Amino acid sequence: MVVPYCHDQLNPASYDVRLGDEIMIESAASTQFVRAPLHKFTKENPWPLGPGQFCLACTEEIFNMPRDVAGQFALKSSRGREGYSHALSAYIDPGFYGSRLTLELHNLRQLHPIPLYPGMLIGQIVFLRMDKTPMIGYEVKGHYNKNLTVMPSFHS
Repeated sequence: MVVPYCHDQLNPASYDVRLGDEIMIESAASTQFVRAPLHKFTKENPWPLGPGQFCLACTEEIFNMPRDVAGQFALKSSRGREGYSHALSAYIDPGFYGSRLTLELHNLRQLHPIPLYPGMLIGQIVFLRMDKTPMIGYEVKGHYNKNLTVMPSFHS
């Protein structure tokens, strides 16, 4: 279900996920988000997400959800205490496959930036086994399968 799988990221009831190497940020020149590479940033020299700023980011991990398993993303509690927020879309449908998760990250702090860099622990996934296998999975109805990068909304 998770590639690459790392036993050290397994918790009693969840699996830790890390930040990938690309984000999308707002631009004053356009209403569209623009891609910004994170690969050159590190823990010692992170990308500063400014106070009140919002970005789209992706996980390092790729997900391949079976038809009878859903997932729920939640920030690591330490990230929430540092001022990170994840906005709204946190559900992973059964049948979601071949894709990194796109995350909607927001800096809730008013005075200071928060750091972003590839490989940082950002959240965790709780996997939920369905009582019944859905008749139609995300692989039939979904829009974001087979995406290995940050994805903006298909509905804008």
